[in-house]
Amino acid sequence: MRVTLAEDSALLREGLVRLLEDEGHEVVAAVGDADALLEAVGRDAPDVVVVDVRMPPTHTDEGLRAAVRIRRESPRVGVLVLSQYVEKRYATELFTENTEGVGYLLKDRVVEVDEFLGALERVGAGGAAFDPEVVRQLLARSTRADPLGRLTAREREVLDLMAQGHTNGAVAAHLYISQSAVEKHANAIFDKLDLGDTKGYSRRVLAVLRYIGS
Repeated sequence: MRVTLAEDSALLREGLVRLLEDEGHEVVAAVGDADALLEAVGRDAPDVVVVDVRMPPTHTDEGLRAAVRIRRESPRVGVLVLSQYVEKRYATELFTENTEGVGYLLKDRVVEVDEFLGALERVGAGGAAFDPEVVRQLLARSTRADPLGRLTAREREVLDLMAQGHTNGAVAAHLYISQSAVEKHANAIFDKLDLGDTKGYSRRVLAVLRYIGS
């Protein structure tokens, strides 16, 4: 894949460049701020970008705003966001429109090379990848009055994995259950979250949005 990196830490940036190149990916640009990222995406048309949330000059949300802009202006470019902490507002905004070609990982996940590369490849292929810790912390903020409180423990596990971007087959493999069982749990989740089978909308995406925004 053709990858563009945006990370203000030169040490981490160079480490990522070496890691990706060693795995056979082409790093078409490696920059240190959001403006340079937008310029590079417009110039190089990568398959996926990896961007830090907090970047110069204010180190607040420059990277996030650049990521949202890229998703709107270049929807074919996958966006994998890296963050030091779980930031609910940022995660929710990334999932506002759809879950195709988007990911959100904690920076600690980068050291788990196989997981990081798997997430990158999934996002580059149009899938989704959410850090398990991000999903767990967002779920912990749910209130008992929220519709998510209606879900069984197994249904929460299924939705947790769905939110990480896994297919039904992958969910089944993770939980050691059949794919038909996953489909039954998914349908139960949709019913409990009052997500009708409305033409033009993906109930799976709506369930994930409800989950992330809760």
